[in-house]
Amino acid sequence: MDPVDLALMLLRLAVGGTMIAHGVNHWRGGGKIAGTAGWFESLGLRHGTLQAWASVVTEIGAGVLLILGLITPLAAAAVVSVMLVAALLAHRPNGFFVFKDGWEYVMILAVVAVVLGVTGPGTISLDSALDIVYDGWIGGAVALGVGVLGTALLLAAFWRPQRQDTPVAETSSDESPVGESPVEESSPEA
Repeated sequence: MDPVDLALMLLRLAVGGTMIAHGVNHWRGGGKIAGTAGWFESLGLRHGTLQAWASVVTEIGAGVLLILGLITPLAAAAVVSVMLVAALLAHRPNGFFVFKDGWEYVMILAVVAVVLGVTGPGTISLDSALDIVYDGWIGGAVALGVGVLGTALLLAAFWRPQRQDTPVAETSSDESPVGESPVEESSPEA
């Protein structure tokens, strides 16, 4: 067995397994679909339930395809798209480092996905067995291009962030609008 093919299989298993875990967590973890939908809506995405299910299907589907090494450039594109949305909407305001909930982690997953598009899945894959390997510039272009295009289309269709400069209500400094509780602003952890 070629060590490069073994390394590519291990990389596909790691990224694919991680994507499946993320998808299952969005579906069955903590707040389940309703919690994921609410979180997505808090990030400015409309139709939160649709976004939650799309995320679950995309993450689990991409993970399974990567593990199998099947249509690898498209599976990698799905990873790039999901990670780019996460980087832009959830992690960008927090800076780079993952310990501050920054975009470091999602960037690494996206870059590894592009690398898998460029290298191809290796011979220990269904793509290889079916003789449908698309790698090199074409595989990398599909992984990156389709991933970025998918992100752009999703954001254009569904992202409607709330404006920060819209006043909620006129109040004095020590009272809240009628029927609302005062909200304390929290600072990010160091």
